[in-house]
Amino acid sequence: MTTDVSKSEQVDRMVQAAVDSFGRVDILVNNAGYGYGATIEQTTEEEFRQLWETNVLSVLFGMQAVLPIMREQASGHIINVASAAGKIAYPGIGAYSATKHAVVALTDALRAEVADAGIHTSVVLPIGTKTEFFESARLAEGGSVGPHGPIQTAEHVAKKIVACAKRPTQEVLPYKPLRLGIAIKSVIPSIIDSIGRRSFRKQTQRDSEPTRMQPEEAPHGEA
Repeated sequence: MTTDVSKSEQVDRMVQAAVDSFGRVDILVNNAGYGYGATIEQTTEEEFRQLWETNVLSVLFGMQAVLPIMREQASGHIINVASAAGKIAYPGIGAYSATKHAVVALTDALRAEVADAGIHTSVVLPIGTKTEFFESARLAEGGSVGPHGPIQTAEHVAKKIVACAKRPTQEVLPYKPLRLGIAIKSVIPSIIDSIGRRSFRKQTQRDSEPTRMQPEEAPHGEA
């Protein structure tokens, strides 16, 4: 069902259609989102608002739409797809990283709120994934959304999400070494900062030509 997930009324309509067809909602996967490559100085208010509407508000709207149903069922599972950038912010994609940090925070807060309601909550933290993400990202001059390191297939990430649906876990890291990076960031953040600076410096040297995309409007996710 084609849905602009940045619009709460359309998300409500989509969820109601599922209830009308199947009588219940067992699993919600919030996966809509797009990338934005720009420094903090380049990020405009309008660009950040559009990014926030798709990457964060859609997650909030999806959860709010299914929670009354899942509470009545006394069961359900909400799976929010964030990003490795939601744990380790990367220079040049600060606004995007901020939206993914927000998804992690929303998931963690909800987990405590529904602990006694029979509802599971999970967050997925993929690294770069082979989808149209990189081609459809919005870019400022010289901007890039990567990939800046290892990359995984969409099929690999999807299998991890399905496994989480079958056996709920709080965090899903399709790329296991990410856990080490998160630990280092927590204990010695200067190491991760140094790696980020070097990588960003190489990127800016490589991408010296303007690469701004001019879409008619920010790409909104479909569900």
